[in-house]
Amino acid sequence: MRSLSVKIILVLVVVSLAGALFTTFYLQTQTKNAFDTYLRDQSQWTLADLLIAHYHENSSWENVESVFKDYYEGGYQGGQGSGAPGRNPNRQPGSQSPPFVLTDSQGTVIAGFTNHPGFQIGDRVPAQELKKSLSLEIDGSTRGYLAAVPFSPNRNSIQQNFLETIQRGLIISSLVALLIALALGSALITSFTRPIRKLVDGTERVADGDLGYQVAIKSKDELGRLARSFNHMSRDLKNADLNRKQMTADIAHDLRTPLSILYGYTEALNEKKMVGNPEIYQVMHQQAQHLNYLIEDLRTLSLLDSEEMSLQIQNIDPGNILKQTQAAFQPLAEEKGVKLILDLEDELPRVDLDPDRLTQILGNLINNALNVLPAGGIIQLKARNNSGDLAIEVSDNGPGISPEDLPNIFHRHYRTDKSRGQGRGSSGLGLAITKKLVEAQGGSISVESILGEGSAFRLTFPAA
Repeated sequence: MRSLSVKIILVLVVVSLAGALFTTFYLQTQTKNAFDTYLRDQSQWTLADLLIAHYHENSSWENVESVFKDYYEGGYQGGQGSGAPGRNPNRQPGSQSPPFVLTDSQGTVIAGFTNHPGFQIGDRVPAQELKKSLSLEIDGSTRGYLAAVPFSPNRNSIQQNFLETIQRGLIISSLVALLIALALGSALITSFTRPIRKLVDGTERVADGDLGYQVAIKSKDELGRLARSFNHMSRDLKNADLNRKQMTADIAHDLRTPLSILYGYTEALNEKKMVGNPEIYQVMHQQAQHLNYLIEDLRTLSLLDSEEMSLQIQNIDPGNILKQTQAAFQPLAEEKGVKLILDLEDELPRVDLDPDRLTQILGNLINNALNVLPAGGIIQLKARNNSGDLAIEVSDNGPGISPEDLPNIFHRHYRTDKSRGQGRGSSGLGLAITKKLVEAQGGSISVESILGEGSAFRLTFPAA
């Protein structure tokens, strides 16, 4: 298969050649017609001056044939002239000058040397031809017309050489222009296709598994934009692949720990190396519960990724959901010695949300805060009317999140040593699920944190 450069060059050759041929043919035709018209007009005006002079001398067209004979001496029909060239400045011996006929003021031919039908003596020149004829004005009156007879021009050698020189020049200049166009076009096409070849090489390398490969194209045009999009896509593929591998490793780790505990206990109980008691059963139950949390989180995230999660959207009063959430987590907060404060603004805007999913969102954020707060910590749950939209904030005065960790906390299985540990029921997917749930309901989520002072998660939902 030919390369794109070859195809474009072939197209350029065909288009340039067609343009050069058309231009050469058109200019040659126009030049020849203009040159022949110039010769005819020059001869016509010269003959007209002779005819007008004859009329002034004779006060009539009597013996006007002598003017034509003198002008066409040597014979316009192509015969070899034997005398002087006559008074036609364009005529050489043996040449043929454009024939003309003289008509009276009514258009009837009264003199001329031609056998052309319709232009012989006594014939009436057609009106359309008479309009193109040269009017012979004498003493302010039209005494006749000098009409040109249709003919194929027979130029003398000097005139023919001049015309051929011009035509050769047109052909040569067209060929030179074609060669220059091909040379410049080839250089430009090579320059144009070089970035495309780089992009092709880049896509092949990415297809072969070299994720993250970057093409070096710095242009500002559409190809530059395409290259930047390719580089961005390649980086995203690499990051997605790394995240996938990390997520697989994290899931394997999260599954391995409870399964190892369960396997150890069940093996010991089965081999009667250990006697069952409520404490052992409680540990086994907690590990099974943790496995259930992990599997449920993975299922939820999968449904959100595929946009197959069914949301039961209702027009709700967010204040009631916030109060119920505080009541649900109040015993756990008191058990850990953490104060859970609810701060609601009057007349919160109603919103179209899934109440169960909003409860899940708030529960994930409060549970994360409980996991990192020591006794005496404070969690604030606030809700405000933000220019007609609902703004919810879950903040704590815990250890905070470091600046290098902050951009990554919504990534799957991402944990920080200081701010988010694997606590009770944690799968490392809570914040990733929270972000997906917020965005699936038309909202947005952001976080601000100062290391050592605490964190604040802010949710915004459009009013109903």
